Amino acid sequence: MKALTWHGKHDVRVETVDDPEILNPHDAIIRVTSTAICGSDLHLYDGYIPTMQKGDILGHEFMGEVVETGPKSTLKKGQRVVVPFTISCGSCYHCGHQQYSACENGLPADNQDIAATAYGQPMAGLFGYSHMTGGYSGGQAEYVRVPFSDVGPIVVPDGVDDDKVLFLSDILPTGWMAAENAEIAPGDIVAVWGCGPVGLFAVQSAFIMGAARVIAIDHFPTRLALAKRFGAEVINFEETNVHEALQDMTGGIGPDAVIDAVGLEAHGLSFDNIVDQIKVSTFMDTDRTHSIRQAIFACRKGGRVSMPAVYGGYVDKFPLGALMEKGLTLKTGQTHVQRYLEPLLAAVLEDKMDTTFLISHRLPLDQAAEGYRMFHDQQNDCTKVVLKTGAARG
Repeated sequence: MKALTWHGKHDVRVETVDDPEILNPHDAIIRVTSTAICGSDLHLYDGYIPTMQKGDILGHEFMGEVVETGPKSTLKKGQRVVVPFTISCGSCYHCGHQQYSACENGLPADNQDIAATAYGQPMAGLFGYSHMTGGYSGGQAEYVRVPFSDVGPIVVPDGVDDDKVLFLSDILPTGWMAAENAEIAPGDIVAVWGCGPVGLFAVQSAFIMGAARVIAIDHFPTRLALAKRFGAEVINFEETNVHEALQDMTGGIGPDAVIDAVGLEAHGLSFDNIVDQIKVSTFMDTDRTHSIRQAIFACRKGGRVSMPAVYGGYVDKFPLGALMEKGLTLKTGQTHVQRYLEPLLAAVLEDKMDTTFLISHRLPLDQAAEGYRMFHDQQNDCTKVVLKTGAARG
């Protein structure tokens, strides 16, 4: 089969690799019909995430048709399914509490020590996202093996375009959980850093949850325009002092809740971000954390901080004092996708949530490397790339 493989920084290639096989009774094999390039894939593309190996198959946002099942899979051949990016067993302590991204059994035993060394304990496995998260082959391929297929995938009705439901695999539930972690109450003012795919879904989700005002922060005009489409007020951080603007817009109090949807590759020419970039380039630090610093400083006293953005390691100058002295609550984590699949699928099918607005480019899998380059270099014009295989429907 054809698949997109990683070979180093800014080096991804579509190659012919072995077809996946059933390895466990709970497995299923999916013929991928649509798969997307995620903003967090760019962290792999830029070489920021450790434990990648040459030839690893990328991709964690995908859907397709079931073509083979193990004897303990609950799926049936021919069903169309969206697959969560988290690989979770469904039966451990954390899965029993719907904390699927903290699954005890999602990582193979050989990979658990890597994650435990980095983070104290292993987390769930992830498709196509380094050997620290299991070394699983991803879905930017013609076929993919899906472990725990009796727990993860959700069956979608025939006749519904892939584009409408594809983002249930990651960014839609991630944006929703980001807003949920912000504990939004009716009448709240919410500020969202980053108008990429997750940020835009967080904006939409915040309004659905009752926010009176949502203020979106970015510097790409197209992305700010998409945020305004949902009713958000916008701040271009290249043109405006963000902290001063938020103070003015909230009567000097600050937003009730803030959401960092930027992550470890924050942009900008602020002094702290320049220092971060120097430290990262000289291996003195791992992440650039300007956006979460700014969000904590801007949030009102007693407010809530939600951090769906990806961070990978250790950071310098984290404003722990501000977090404590202001009495802020911080919630974060990989998304518990399986928890949200059924209600969000219903919302999409009932047209309560808009999903296809985000897609700017559709390319065949053969052009996946070009899709990465565009998404990386042309972020104003390229808001989301969806890759279609030869078997694509919808």
